[in-house]
Amino acid sequence: MRDMTKGAPLQHLLFYAVPLLFGNWLQLAYNAADSVIAGRFIGQDALAAEGIASPVMNLVILAISGLCIGAGVLMSEAYGAKQPDRLRSILGTTLTFGSLLCVAVALLGVAVTPWLLRLLAAPPEIADITGIYLRITFLGAPFTFFYNALAAGLKSAGDSKTPLKFLAFSAVLNAVLDLIFIGGLGFGIVCSAVTTVVAEGVSALLALVYMLRRVPELCPQGKQWRIAPALLGPIMQYGAVTALQQAVQPVCKLLIQGQVNALGVQAIAAFNAATRVDDFAFTPEQSIAAAITTYIAQNRGAGQGQRIRSGFAAGLRLELGYWVLVGSVTWFLRRPMIALFVAGQGADDVVRQGAGYLGYMAVLYALPALTNGFQGFYRGMGKMTTTLLGTCTQAGLRALFAALLAPRVGLSGIAAACAVGWTAMLLFEVPYYFYTCRKQGIG
Repeated sequence: MRDMTKGAPLQHLLFYAVPLLFGNWLQLAYNAADSVIAGRFIGQDALAAEGIASPVMNLVILAISGLCIGAGVLMSEAYGAKQPDRLRSILGTTLTFGSLLCVAVALLGVAVTPWLLRLLAAPPEIADITGIYLRITFLGAPFTFFYNALAAGLKSAGDSKTPLKFLAFSAVLNAVLDLIFIGGLGFGIVCSAVTTVVAEGVSALLALVYMLRRVPELCPQGKQWRIAPALLGPIMQYGAVTALQQAVQPVCKLLIQGQVNALGVQAIAAFNAATRVDDFAFTPEQSIAAAITTYIAQNRGAGQGQRIRSGFAAGLRLELGYWVLVGSVTWFLRRPMIALFVAGQGADDVVRQGAGYLGYMAVLYALPALTNGFQGFYRGMGKMTTTLLGTCTQAGLRALFAALLAPRVGLSGIAAACAVGWTAMLLFEVPYYFYTCRKQGIG
């Protein structure tokens, strides 16, 4: 556990963010390995099918994480205010309500998969395997939620290391099963989806057993394992808006994926490979933002207004320092990284298109580093509507400019659209930050 209401802000942010960074890198490494295994052992069609399915599943996963992030802010405030009963009740309500909701979403997703394939303009030659992959991965949504909700409970108390252990075990298990059943025994894309669901279920079970045995002070007890009406309102106020904000991004990606799909299978494969690399930049930046959120929420709950501004400044320094590192690595290694994902006929064109896109994005990674930092600040302050407005502005402009530019200049138009969206988001959020600080008397 980590009480962030005392001590040096930078130290708290580093110790909290580093496990999240490694956890996200590990998960992303598995995602990339999954695509490598699919592309090399099953073929380009499998890689393209996963690329089409990824935005849909990211929509579900980010909506789940958004609900958990919103509830986590409330739990962090309760932890900072030294209210353990309230923390446990928030977690119990979140788990009960969210699990029921995710079961319904999973069943609905299975039912509407044919409609989703038409919406995404999936090429006919890969529509069948894409549909099977989507249906199976939809069924893993309840497991994903249960793990994320339990992890949010631990993180609200400053423990970001324990969730990393469960994530590591799950990712390694998933990769090993893929290598055995796909690489070794020659099973197809169905097996890839099944192993992912199995690994998600294992991580959820491990997290539950750990909380029951090791940290019962955080685990809901007795009647706290229910939907408390008095708590559901605040949870939904924070969680639903955050879930909607999280879901806006994959909706944007779905629209962009539709533009990419019109460019052909090789462009789809190149974009899928490049976005796997992109994730190594974007998701860890979000991890630093999560550390900012927890830090600010704990200090807000404890009434420590003077610590908020200094902690946020330290968080932005971490974001930009990470961009320098990951942007440099991506730019210099962009071609060999894309080459990992493809082999055989047409591979050279896939590498050319993917590396060109990454060359632009490596420079632009500074912009989401800053936007994620500001989003972390606003979430910690409980200003969920502000994060939603910023994300909608950014995502809407990205989708619009992608539609305008991609048919004319290909994947480089997608990169330009990203730059427009992120810049507009900063033009909104930076001035509002100074207004918020003045209004609330922060440091």
